[in-house]
Amino acid sequence: MKVLELKKVNKIYDGSEVPVHAVNDVSLDFDEAEFVAIVGPSGSGKTTLLNLIGGLDMPSSGEIIIDGTNLSKLKSSQLIDFRMRNIGFVFQAYNLIPVLTAKENVEFIMSLQKWPRKERDERTLELLNAVGLGDRINSRPSKLSGGQQQRVAVARALASRPKFVLADEPTANLDSKSATTLLGIMETLNHGEKITFIFSTHDPRVVKMAHRVITLEDGRVISDDVRE
Repeated sequence: MKVLELKKVNKIYDGSEVPVHAVNDVSLDFDEAEFVAIVGPSGSGKTTLLNLIGGLDMPSSGEIIIDGTNLSKLKSSQLIDFRMRNIGFVFQAYNLIPVLTAKENVEFIMSLQKWPRKERDERTLELLNAVGLGDRINSRPSKLSGGQQQRVAVARALASRPKFVLADEPTANLDSKSATTLLGIMETLNHGEKITFIFSTHDPRVVKMAHRVITLEDGRVISDDVRE
């Protein structure tokens, strides 16, 4: 089932001398439960493309359609609500709220969505157990290692059962062991939750695990390889 469509998407920034075509005429479809790596050299448009897909930025032209909804047709308040309900984010810098515990960070979006307390508690514990942190639910980020913080971020991204998760260089700040552990967890959750994962990455470990690899160069898709 198709969860995401990009139709002739462009993003142009005003440069100091000439406009910068950060994303150039990109058309892609993504299905439910895909595990996708977007790769390419620095400046190829990977992060810009993820920001467009996630509704954090708007395209200069073209359409981004998530589960039948065209993002460009939404008002600002509608877009915020839609993003909260349909898209999970995992950032390179973790972006956890420092004054909240692991449990409170994971359940934060569900609280905004007014999930009943019982369902919120059950979902939070389920996910923290799934990422191997069931014994650290009351720990604040400062008491967790980088790898553990990123696992909390993954649990938070999955909390409200989004259509897909966008992960921008999620292993960049992790040591080899933590990165391998995190990727294994994400792959397991991808299978178990049937949620699409889309990575922007330079990490060959992510590329090796991906079932589909999209290569960008100068904002264009130059290859889109699906693996069996």
